[in-house]
Amino acid sequence: MTMALPEWFYPGPPGGWTADMLDHLPPDAPRHVELIDGSLIMMSPQTAFHMYATRLFENRLSPPENLAVVREMTVTLGLRQRPEPDILLVSKSAITDETTSFKPEDVHLVVEVVSAESMERDRTTKPIKYSNAGIKHFWRVEREDGLPVVYTFELEPAVKAYVPTGIHRKRLRTTIGFEVDIDLHLEWPPS
Repeated sequence: MTMALPEWFYPGPPGGWTADMLDHLPPDAPRHVELIDGSLIMMSPQTAFHMYATRLFENRLSPPENLAVVREMTVTLGLRQRPEPDILLVSKSAITDETTSFKPEDVHLVVEVVSAESMERDRTTKPIKYSNAGIKHFWRVEREDGLPVVYTFELEPAVKAYVPTGIHRKRLRTTIGFEVDIDLHLEWPPS
């Protein structure tokens, strides 16, 4: 099935798309759009696994009072970089009624739940961009035998690269400035 792109999408603005333009897309634009290397990425419909895995972290992360769990909002990493992680842990002080995107210095953790269409971006592209921006913690969630497996990473600041800190099945226990202990069994399918 071929779908025509709306007029505003192609060829795009002169000079390409920039991070600030995401706040001014037309009303008929998809709800979730991210900007990677100046290209608009439209999100595919999410799977039930993706929805339940995202909900798991949204509901079970228990950060200290100065941090908040945020779902599906962008992080402006540069002029042509504005990805949308599935879950973010951000400074509460960065949240206002008008917030549409966060600065990297306000982000403590990004969580990406991998889907078939986002696999390359979630495994390779986004971690490099998050680490280059100085975001301290990154978790990648993949599906294995119907359950989430969480690959955890911490920024090594001298080289601005993530180093692995663990692979977690069934239970996620780690420290990211506070203790994390999450049962990884999904509450799905709904009964």
